[in-house]
Amino acid sequence: MIEVRHLETLLAIRDGGSLQEAAERLHLTQSALSHQLRDLEVRLQTPLLNRRTRPARLTTAGLRLVALAEDVLPRIRATEHELRRLAAGRAGRLHVAIDCHSCFQWLMPTLDAFRRDWPEVTLDLTAAFSFAPLPALARGDLDVVITSDPEPIAGVQYRALFAYELVLAVCSNGPLGHASRIQPEDLAEQILITYPVERSRLDIFTVFLDPAGVEPAAVRTAELTPMIVQLVASGRGVTALPSWALAEYRDLPGLTICHLGSGVWRTLHAAVRDEDMETPYVQAFLDQARRTCFDTLPGIRAADDRP
Repeated sequence: MIEVRHLETLLAIRDGGSLQEAAERLHLTQSALSHQLRDLEVRLQTPLLNRRTRPARLTTAGLRLVALAEDVLPRIRATEHELRRLAAGRAGRLHVAIDCHSCFQWLMPTLDAFRRDWPEVTLDLTAAFSFAPLPALARGDLDVVITSDPEPIAGVQYRALFAYELVLAVCSNGPLGHASRIQPEDLAEQILITYPVERSRLDIFTVFLDPAGVEPAAVRTAELTPMIVQLVASGRGVTALPSWALAEYRDLPGLTICHLGSGVWRTLHAAVRDEDMETPYVQAFLDQARRTCFDTLPGIRAADDRP
């Protein structure tokens, strides 16, 4: 069987021009090198060196193995280098999925900053609106999931990024336009505009309306935050969004922002597999995400790591 040391030996013979020079390049005695070469010839049942010439020259079979060495050895060394960097946490894959439509506002600057500091980490971003991202994380298909709905899954840990208030945007000229705080029953006659995701993943239902047993008059969906805001401002319905997602629209004519009850606060988490939590580039991504959030998002606050 051909081994890496055999390929290195033949390459050294070719480059050195003699067994003595090759032995010195490999830090072997000439006797040890000759023994290694003969051992390979016995295994392959063909001569690799023409010893009748002075200096000895590689045979056709030997030159074929030299060609193999020139192809294989650089790839082996490159892979070893990559594996060392992986072991040191400098290189790898970071496949991020977001379970939050409005997260793009702070996530893209986070990724841009991370790319500058960790160029050898391959980044990928997925919007996890049409599939369950946490099971995909546990399977290894994803590396980080940004979510406000943590689930107890074996092998998955959660790190809190920040806490945010869920608020209600209403039409200033509508029946709720002068209210500072909204109670669940106030929404019984309203059209609720949401992102097109399952009801079980919408905080306005799970933490505000459902516990009170209240249903809105109707539910309408829209993909983009600006579209939702314009629909609300024109009196087409109301919407519940993170306060920071609505910050840039607070001065929009026709829009009023109201608190929900005594205040509904949610926490955005980053979910990571247990074995990846201490990986340097994963930690760097989480740290960068927190810094970017608190540098750019108004009205958020720190939160603990409890799901």
